[in-house]
This record gives sequence, C-alpha cells and structure tokens, in this order.
Amino acid sequence: MAFTERSAATRTAILDAARRRFAEDGYERATIRAIAADAAIDPSMVIRYFGSKAELYAAASAIDLAVPDLGDADDAAAAYVEAFLARWEAGENTAEAVLLRTAPTHPDAAARVQAIFDREIVPALEKVLPDDPAVRERAALLLSQTLGIAYGRYLLGIEPLASMDVREIAALAAQAARIPLHAPRTP
Repeated sequence: MAFTERSAATRTAILDAARRRFAEDGYERATIRAIAADAAIDPSMVIRYFGSKAELYAAASAIDLAVPDLGDADDAAAAYVEAFLARWEAGENTAEAVLLRTAPTHPDAAARVQAIFDREIVPALEKVLPDDPAVRERAALLLSQTLGIAYGRYLLGIEPLASMDVREIAALAAQAARIPLHAPRTP
C-alpha cells in the first residue's frame, strides 16, 4: 500500500471513529484519546491529520444533504421528508447524528445546522414555491418536522414512530407541514 493510500485509510479511520464518538458522547465529552483508541492509532496522529478537536469535529460533521428536486408544491413536503429519511434508513446519517446530538449544547454545531438550512433546504423549497413570501418560514417548519422525526425515531427510538413505515411518516409529516404549501395563509 502506498503512503497516500495509508494516509487516506488512516484519515478515514479517524473520521469514522470521530463520527461515532461525537454522535455517542457529544462534542464536550468526546476526547482525542478516545477517538484515537477507537481508530487504533496514536492520539498524535489525530492532531497530525486534523490539527485540533474543533477541526476534526468540522470534518466529521460536514454534510451535503443533496436535497433532490422536490417536484411540485403539492408534493414538496413529502418529497423532502422522504429524501431526509432515506439517508437515515440507508445509514448515511452519521454526520447528521453528530450535528443533532451536539447542536443543542455546542454553538458551532448549531451554526452549522443553520448554514445547511440556508444553503440547501431553503433553496430547494424556493424552487417549488418561488412566489411564496413565507418560504423561509415554511422551510423552517418542515425542517423542525424532520429533525423531530430523526430525534424521535432514530436517536430516541420512540414508539410508534420508531417502527412506522417511512412512507407513512413522510405522508403524515407532509400533512402536518402543509398549510397548504402552495398558498400562503392569511390571517
């Protein structure tokens, strides 16, 4: 194995260990030593590859939701929820789990959630609701639905949510989020 291949394998092992440790212990309780032990390397290697715990956290919690085209306004909420849940169901959610576990107590993590919201979720809804003056508010409410689902289903295992069919969850969440999506509410 070439040096760069070993380096890439070590970097991947550190990131995998960091994601698990940050997700399980949160930012404050996770230590470089514990992450290094999980990756079966010397703690100095973590610093060599990532510089600091904060930089390692930033790398471990980097997320690209790759929000798909949400279709038309009537289907947008369900399409978003289904895409969000598909990542969790496929196990492609370790970075999200890190953020969700740490954001309530770590301001940088909360700021990262806000950045993802602004960069990925709002633009996806703006495409299907271009003339809606409340699109940011609707996107925020939709995000709150999916974050609640993730906490309840995947992190806490709350029943019946934990054992419900994903399509049923998406349909019910879309109903809860539809106010209706295509027409702003008037007082």
